[in-house]
Amino acid sequence: MAVNKNLKFIQLIILVILAASKAVSQPSPDCPKSCGNLSISYPFGTREGCYMKDTFLITCNHDNSSTSIPLLGTNNILVLNISLEDGEIIVSSPVVHDCYGTKSNSSKDQNGLNLTHFSISSRNKFTAVGCDTVGVFMGYDSNKKHVTTTGCVSMCDTLGEIKNNGSCDGIGCCQIGVPNRVHGFAMQSWSRNNHSTVRDFNPCNYVFTVSEGYYNFQTTNLKSLENTRLPLVLDWAVGNQTCEEAKQHPSSYACKDKNSHCNSTNGIGYRCKCPHGGNPYLNDGCYDEDDCASNTNPCVHQKTCKKVPGGGSECSCPKGHEGDGLRKGQGCRTIKDKNLGNLILIIGLSLSLSLLALVVGCLNIYPQFRERKLMKMRDRYFKKNGGLLLQTQIDLLNGSTERATIFTAEELKKATNNYDDDRIIGKGGHGTVYKGILSNGRVVAIKKSMVSNQTEIGQFINEVVVLSQINHRNVVKLIGCCLETEFPLLVYEFITNGTLCEHLHFEGEACGDYHKLSWTTRLRIAAETAEALAYLHSSVSTPIIHRDVKTANILLDDNLTAKVSDFGASKLVPLDQAQLTTLVQGTMGYLDPEYLQTSQLTEKSDVYSFGVVLAELLTSKKPISFFRPQTQRNLSMYFVSAMNEGRLAQILDNEIVSDASVEYVIEVANLAKRCLRLHGEERPTMKEVAMELEGIRVMEKHSLGGPKDVAYQEETESLLKARSHFNMVDHRDGTSSTISRFYNLHDQILEPLGDGR
Repeated sequence: MAVNKNLKFIQLIILVILAASKAVSQPSPDCPKSCGNLSISYPFGTREGCYMKDTFLITCNHDNSSTSIPLLGTNNILVLNISLEDGEIIVSSPVVHDCYGTKSNSSKDQNGLNLTHFSISSRNKFTAVGCDTVGVFMGYDSNKKHVTTTGCVSMCDTLGEIKNNGSCDGIGCCQIGVPNRVHGFAMQSWSRNNHSTVRDFNPCNYVFTVSEGYYNFQTTNLKSLENTRLPLVLDWAVGNQTCEEAKQHPSSYACKDKNSHCNSTNGIGYRCKCPHGGNPYLNDGCYDEDDCASNTNPCVHQKTCKKVPGGGSECSCPKGHEGDGLRKGQGCRTIKDKNLGNLILIIGLSLSLSLLALVVGCLNIYPQFRERKLMKMRDRYFKKNGGLLLQTQIDLLNGSTERATIFTAEELKKATNNYDDDRIIGKGGHGTVYKGILSNGRVVAIKKSMVSNQTEIGQFINEVVVLSQINHRNVVKLIGCCLETEFPLLVYEFITNGTLCEHLHFEGEACGDYHKLSWTTRLRIAAETAEALAYLHSSVSTPIIHRDVKTANILLDDNLTAKVSDFGASKLVPLDQAQLTTLVQGTMGYLDPEYLQTSQLTEKSDVYSFGVVLAELLTSKKPISFFRPQTQRNLSMYFVSAMNEGRLAQILDNEIVSDASVEYVIEVANLAKRCLRLHGEERPTMKEVAMELEGIRVMEKHSLGGPKDVAYQEETESLLKARSHFNMVDHRDGTSSTISRFYNLHDQILEPLGDGR
């Protein structure tokens, strides 16, 4: 009797465990399975209780004809198809056009898509159509910030030049791949000659992003794409963890069927997959193989095999027999063999007790096993991320006083409070930056760097070694790195006063800690930044092209001293090379147009970007703004145009007008204009830019009552000689003359201020 009570108690425990394992979030049985022509499967759903989380909501609208229209979430984005197996959603995407003599349709809510929880699949192609077309693709992260820019050029003079209909080879149509890990994009196009030579057969240019293989170019498209929408592929995933991390939390683990597999994505999150079809996000949602096939039939009596809806099969026994009918189970026995069945039941219970004891033992050793597995995973990441190569490079620098520190994953995890969201101080195309406090109390900035493939590991390690040796007061110091995680972690010194961008464009109470910068401070920041870039180009053992110079990458410390940061896009230039051929990368508004068209990266590309920074310092205007008129959206073009037309006074920041001497403002403006020349060979070097800015600072101090001893006079004369070359160059295109020419401009600027200026 006591034995029976114990058996019942054990059975109760097993039932409780099984019930708890099934207490997971699942859709209601009456959830709609479609919307219009779209089939909808969990984790997606059309109402609460039918989808896994708000990300997977499909809004089912009805038009006047009672036709159901599926839209993605609360966005006005038409959904065409959902694939559970591939983790993809196909949506309808716009075509942006710009026609001769009409207004472009590139408004912010028509020229692309912005999605927080979905990424743009690399299976898409960015396409530009036209015979006088430059197309630009601007990618954004989940916070709608620029992370990457690319583009292509499509040219032709006559229809006869287009030999291959269906091909986008740059004649009439061009195509490029879409960058990885972008959550939204904007598209822009423009014509070099306003279609003046081709508008008879090509009055418009078009840009769009479309699923690879869907679009075939035809010459008739040169006039017929204004109102077209094309399919675009989005990637989706569940959670924000890798498979290994998600499996450690069974209650929230999304792969519910025991036969399903977990696959980590290239970005954030993971997806589940059934080996033989079905829905892996549902309990018992995967299909088994067709067990009733003749060679795999599990039944003693094969004709009794029936495939069960939702997966699996079941067997039965003929009349007068009992059992499960399985060849590898109880089989079929006559009713009189019941005692044999009881014996089998006893044996089964005995095995269950043994199994329960085994499970208890495994629970005791599981923590040790998990720790060992974690150590092996970190060792694997360390080797994959080039840890052995970095260690070798550090050993070669054994005699140097400057060495990169290799941190452990535990050190940085503790320093960031397990990467708490409250510690995030910035996000960009190359990673997320956290504020960290090391065990010795030092405050640092820790960036999760996104090295996308193994071919970049060697260059990444070389950059870590080189940057760790840079000791310049205007370059953010790289302290070390950690390679024990899936993506490398970089550790920098912590800069406290935000970015130059935030100080120039602060808005509202949220930016109360920022303040307007005086002209003297702006000039000093410009000179310090130029000196740092000149150092990277000319003074380190292997020259470095920053490739993403912008005000958001210029940090300011407590004394408003400039610190150049974010070398995630930088390239090392061997001493025997003057240029590199690379995939175009940078930030729209700062991107060198010559680099955009040729993909040839040189030091002069940084000079162009720095010219935009100078224009930004002078005007306090953003480099790209869709809220400005069409002719003023691009700051660099607007600035050069204003200079050529003598309208500098109209675009200067009022803070500068009331604070600075006009002759020195004009000197800096002329320098910015030279940096913004379209041909790189006509731009000055960063070393020349740094010398001229420092010369302007010295002369301004002198004019404001600085020291006037002999040594100071000699220094001023030396700097004036260094500047004379640039002034001669200016006279070629009429952009500079004597300073007295601008005193009338000085009066025009200051006259509205009255005596209170």
